[in-house]
Amino acid sequence: HLCVLCPTTTSVFLSTGPTVSEPLVKGEVGQNVTVPCFYNVESTQDVTSMCWGRGSCPISKCFQTIIWTDGWKVTEQYNSRYTLKGDLTRGDVSLMIVNAEEGDSGTYCCRVEILGWFNDQRSNHEVVIEKARISTASPRTYTSEQTSAHGSTSESSFTTMSTWPSISALEVPRAVSISLNMSVLIPRQQYSEHWLYIGTGLCAVLLVILILALFLT
Repeated sequence: HLCVLCPTTTSVFLSTGPTVSEPLVKGEVGQNVTVPCFYNVESTQDVTSMCWGRGSCPISKCFQTIIWTDGWKVTEQYNSRYTLKGDLTRGDVSLMIVNAEEGDSGTYCCRVEILGWFNDQRSNHEVVIEKARISTASPRTYTSEQTSAHGSTSESSFTTMSTWPSISALEVPRAVSISLNMSVLIPRQQYSEHWLYIGTGLCAVLLVILILALFLT
């Protein structure tokens, strides 16, 4: 019974290798976000397989595998938005997230399989995808510029004040109508007064003639 448990306990202990936590990677929704990951390649013999997965690096392989490569080319790709754009033969296995979404936020595991026992290079990468920020800058205020005799410009602020009464668009036809009526009314009034004087004079003449006629009779 003890012999069965001993290898298992030893195996669990030995498989716990170092895992590096890389700096936070931030990106915006709709952009292409690159999660960097490299390993040392000095000769073609150093080129090796690796995988990317969601979540922290497990004891072996990758959880929720995204991409597998044999070191020379991508052999498995589970989502077309996750791709490798670097030079694999030079150890550049950086992950590119195309057209990133908020759901792409989380932990990613980059696991490079190195020959030997428990030599795999493991690194965890935290990725945060945020919505694009909307600019809230206040509108600019422009001032007039006056050019001096020496060619320099100086800003001057001025306010124009009007003493004319404001007339709305609806009041304009009414004002024009009143003006026209007044211009017509003044000549008519002058003509009325002229004929009033003539009528009064004629009445006076007729009255004098009538009195003379009665007196002579």
